[in-house]
Amino acid sequence: MSLRGPPDERSPAELLTFGVVNLDKPPGPSSHQVSGWLRDAVADTLEERGADASIDQAAHAGTLDPKVTGCLPVMLGDATRLAQVFLEGAKEYVAVLECHAPVPADAESVVAEFEGPIYQKPPRKSAVSRRLRVREIYDLEVLERAERQLLLRIRCESGTYVRKLCHDLGLALGTGGHMGHLRRTATTPFDDTDLYSAYEFLDALAFWLEDGDPDPLYEVVDPAERILEDIPRVVIAESAAREVANGAPVYAPGVVEVEVETAEGELVACFTPNEAAVCLGTLVGDGDADSGVVVDLERVLV
Repeated sequence: MSLRGPPDERSPAELLTFGVVNLDKPPGPSSHQVSGWLRDAVADTLEERGADASIDQAAHAGTLDPKVTGCLPVMLGDATRLAQVFLEGAKEYVAVLECHAPVPADAESVVAEFEGPIYQKPPRKSAVSRRLRVREIYDLEVLERAERQLLLRIRCESGTYVRKLCHDLGLALGTGGHMGHLRRTATTPFDDTDLYSAYEFLDALAFWLEDGDPDPLYEVVDPAERILEDIPRVVIAESAAREVANGAPVYAPGVVEVEVETAEGELVACFTPNEAAVCLGTLVGDGDADSGVVVDLERVLV
């Protein structure tokens, strides 16, 4: 069994079967449709190139409604096994609050009261149980105001319903209100500083397919390891990585280094010394010198 090489030395085919695109989702299609288009385009390109690789899946990080635009990381091939990582990080949005009456003079102070933990019940059309739950609003800022509109920047916990937040803000302002345009500007560790459109992605595939030029592809597609930038890291020996590939946990003798101090039960990512991701798991402890388990497996990536 072969392990993946260093992320910056992978072939285009290897990148496309374990990569991520920081996609700028357009208005109109659903998140599921967009990720399906990218999956099919990659599968067709690999087949036409005669590559010794294929993909049959792609996944998006955090669903955006059809009308919503912005940051939608799309995981290709085996990178879909990293989808749970996006449940850990913060989300950031720019939203237009459409007020049903003129915006009051004290709007900024009213909006500021919503920073911190808030109660939310998911809307009727949501995919989760409609139970009251707590979500954290890390930052909430009024960027601009018009007679009946507020432009808001919202940084919040994953799973926050911005549409419901806008409704509640309208009630607190005394005007009533609803969400207008919404754009996601970040989903940790991705943001809108390096977004690429679906057209740019398709062009990059075409350059590689028709001209044999992989450079645009290397610009648009990142190795899947980028998803793990903010996850505590454990470096393990290649011999241990081969055992992990067969379903074994990470034992103490195979650990080279725990790079970030972390607590038991926390999600960690294991890498080989050449920076290739091996698995996701939960930290059990330091183990003993001979046989103790350090990381229990959750997702094997090789």
